[in-house]
Parts: sequence; structure tokens; C-alpha cells
Amino acid sequence: MEDFKILQLLDKSRFLYNKIGIDYGLMRKILQVKLTMDEHRVPTFYNQSAGKKNEDQKYGYIKSLWFYVLISLIFIPFMGFGENYLFQISITYAVLIFMIMTTMISDFSTVLLDVRDKSILSTKPIDPRTVNAAKFMHILIYLTYLTIALTAIPLVVGLFRQGILFFLITIVELILINIFIVVLTALLYIAILRFFDGEKLKDAINYVQIGLSLFLMVGYQVLIRSFELVDFTMAVELHWWSIFLIPMWFAAPYELLLNGDGALFTIIFSMLAITMPIISIWLYIKLIPTFERNLQKLLSTSKSKREKRSHLKEMLLSLICRTSEERAFYRFSSLMMKQERDFKLKVYPSLGFAFIAPFIFIFNSMRIDKIDFSVSMGYINIYFSMLIIPTAVLMLSHSAKYKAAWIYQVFPLTDYTDLKKGSLKAFLLKLYIPLYVVLSIVFYFMYGTRILPDLAVVLFASCLYTIICYIGFGSNVPFTKPNNEIGDAQSWKIFIFMIIAAIMAGIHYFMASKITYGSIIYLVVLAILNFVVWKIAFRGGKK
Repeated sequence: MEDFKILQLLDKSRFLYNKIGIDYGLMRKILQVKLTMDEHRVPTFYNQSAGKKNEDQKYGYIKSLWFYVLISLIFIPFMGFGENYLFQISITYAVLIFMIMTTMISDFSTVLLDVRDKSILSTKPIDPRTVNAAKFMHILIYLTYLTIALTAIPLVVGLFRQGILFFLITIVELILINIFIVVLTALLYIAILRFFDGEKLKDAINYVQIGLSLFLMVGYQVLIRSFELVDFTMAVELHWWSIFLIPMWFAAPYELLLNGDGALFTIIFSMLAITMPIISIWLYIKLIPTFERNLQKLLSTSKSKREKRSHLKEMLLSLICRTSEERAFYRFSSLMMKQERDFKLKVYPSLGFAFIAPFIFIFNSMRIDKIDFSVSMGYINIYFSMLIIPTAVLMLSHSAKYKAAWIYQVFPLTDYTDLKKGSLKAFLLKLYIPLYVVLSIVFYFMYGTRILPDLAVVLFASCLYTIICYIGFGSNVPFTKPNNEIGDAQSWKIFIFMIIAAIMAGIHYFMASKITYGSIIYLVVLAILNFVVWKIAFRGGKK
């Protein structure tokens, strides 16, 4: 096996692992195997195309980080210029923590909660702490690559503009931030594992992921509101609750060491930046045996309650799905979306973002100017709820159990039209429309009855947008492709589809604000387009 350079670098800290009771030699061997396996197969979280050759797959994760290198350019003004460190670094670390945390939640939770290797390792005389340390470092290695991609260029600029002390503080802080994020996520899962089991546990994990996404979005907005523009400079307004703003912890040492700010809040924040990651990792090490013991619950299956079918539901389903085959595949897709773990890990967290994003933009507008809800067109922000659609439609085509798709071949079907149509309708009715209804109710109370035609426009626009995304992703049969085929091409398509959603929102805004009865006209046009496009998309065909 290849002796990876990252492991050679890790060897420098061997004494630390041995000191806390972890067998470094064994941990290194486990890590070496995991990294070697990563080269010979493309895990889901690599987000690479399965069609690539092995040479291209090698270091595929590193090669895919170019997108984050481009994003890192926005950090250059914050890390390279100015000396208002509490503001500049807080904003930088807020964005950085958000990106690393969401990556951790969506892509690496499966690694942290992986129980597949227990059948091999549990039969060997290996301390659970060593196994968990290998998991921890496996995740941390890839998060380190991500962090380097996001900060390398701004850090070099900061080195030349801000000095060597700024550079060294940042290196230490980035290490502490990554450790804190992984440990915090692990501690949350430990708490969930303690109180749930079986299917309830898997559902609880998904709800926590949604909650974390909401928390990160809200926390980012609260952080922004801690600063005010006074005489063209950013002035900080610290309150007692500012102590819960994690990015400020890691920004405070810059103020303390570079600006000599000895204020009480600065000292407290600086102490938290150092002590909290250390305390959290100490707590995690102590709880590892409990974590490993409760991790077995993921292998158990609790009896799920059979959903009762009411006559009203059946009647509505008959109206929505016209054939018995379509109704059968609607139920099948509903179950898959509810039980498919990878689908939930990818899609459910974005539900939280889709729900809160409209309100974030409304509240940001309220900061700039007072809003008169009786005439405002801020309800257009509900289009942000459509951001979940491309990801969900893409994931509908993929499954961890894609090999079971052979069952489609034995069905007495001439084509897969009903299967495809039923799955899209299941997504709309089970995931998107409940989100849309909740948002519509809130917006109705905010803006009044005048927006009812506009809300109807958004619903028809969402249905049209769903079928556009479905066609754009290749009209695949649901749950027939492996997850590792979700590659860069699909990521670019999602970006393009977001532009299409923005165009649809722009047309709605223009029609509603510039043309008399423009919303009604747009609604009729969208209704006709939906009828035509759905008919064209489902003319028939196997794949």
C-alpha cells in the first residue's frame, strides 16, 4: 500500500495520540487502508463521475476542489486588508464554518456513522477509541483539503499584507475550527444515539441535519447584525448573547494579539477559541465507548407503523395519478424518499435552507428600509424555496441500492412513463408542496389576500421548473443509477437551473409590477406550459 504523505505528516504528532490512549500504529494502518480504498473506488462524498478511469479517480477529491479555490477569492479583502479584525475575521470564519459544517453534515456524516467495518474490526483486539480516532482523522483529512482550498490564496495575501503573526494565528485557528466542527457534529450524533434507535434514530439524524442547516443560516444573520456601519466604518455592538457567536471566538485573538485590545469580551472570546475545541475533543474521547455501543442501533430496524389509507387520500391520489401503475410507483417513490438514507442526507438539509432563505432576504431588506407589506413585492422571495427542486430531482435518479433496479425488467410494462411520472409527483406532493404551503400561509398573513394569484403562479412555476430539471438531468428512470455518478456535470446543471429559477422569478416580478393583471396572465401562460411540457416529457419510452 502507498505510504501517503499526509500520514507521514501525521507521524509528527504520534506522541499526542499515544498520550491520550490511542494506539497510533493501528490507527495509522486503518487510515492507510481507508485512504487506499478511496483511491480504488469513488465514494459518494467525492462527487465524481463513475465513468472516469482509475488514474483520473486518484486524487479526484483534491482535483474537484478548484471550485472552492474560486470561492476563496472573496476572502482576500477580509484577510488581506484592513485592521478591523473582529469584523473582518468574524465574517470570514462565519462563511468558512458554514461551508465546512454543511459539507460535514451532507457528505461526511455517513463516514462518522459508518458501521460496515465493525464486522471486521470488532473481532480484533482494537480499542474503540482507536477505531473512532481513525474515523475522526479520515474526515479531518478531507476537511483539511477543503479548508486549504478555501483559505490558501487569502492566507498568502494575508502573510504579505498582515505579517507572520497573522499567518501563524490563522493556521492555529483553522486547525481548531476543523477539530471543533467534527467533534461538535459527533457529539450531536452521540446525543441522538442515546435517545433513539432503529428507524426513529435515522429520522432523528435527518431532522438534526435540517436543524443544523437552519441554525447556521440564522447564526450567520445574527452575526451580521452585531455590526453597524458608523461613519463608513464597521462598529461592533456586543451583547450578552454575543458569546454564542462562534465566529467571534476565533476572530478575537487577532484583536488581542495584533491590535492589543484587552477588552473583557475580547479576552473571553479568545479563551473560548482555544478551550472549547480542547474541551469538546476531551469530552468526545470520554464518550467514544458509549458512541460505539450506541452505534449498533443503526443496524436495528424498529417496526414502522403501516400508513393507513383513507378513502379521501385514495380519491385524491386517483385524481393526481390517472393509472393504477402510476399510483403504484407514486407509493413506491414515496417510500424510497422516506427510507433511502443517502437521499435524505442530500435533500433533507436543503429543506431547511429552502424554508428560511425567503425570510432572510426579507429581513435583510427591512434592515435597509422600512417595508410596507400592503404594497411590497417581497413575496417574490418565495421563489428561493424552489432551490430544493434541482437537487431532489437529481437524487431521484440515484440510489445506494441501484442494483435492485433489475426488478423493473420483470414488470409487465411497455415503457417506464408511469414510473417516472409517479416519482416526480411523489416528490412534489410529499416534499415540495408541504414546504410551499407553509411558506404560503406565512406570506399570506404578511402580505394579505392580494398575493393569492401570485402564490398560485409560484405553484405552477414550481411544477414547470420540476419537469424542466427532470428533462435537463436526462429523464432517467428513478433509483437506477449509483450515487457516485453524481459528478461535476450535474453540479454545473444545478447552477444553470438556479439561473432559470431566477429568470422565472424575474418574469413574475415584471408581470406583476408593470402589467395590469400581469400575475393572472402569467398564471394562464404557466398553466398552458405545464400541460404541454408534461405531455411532451412523458410521451413514453424505456429510458
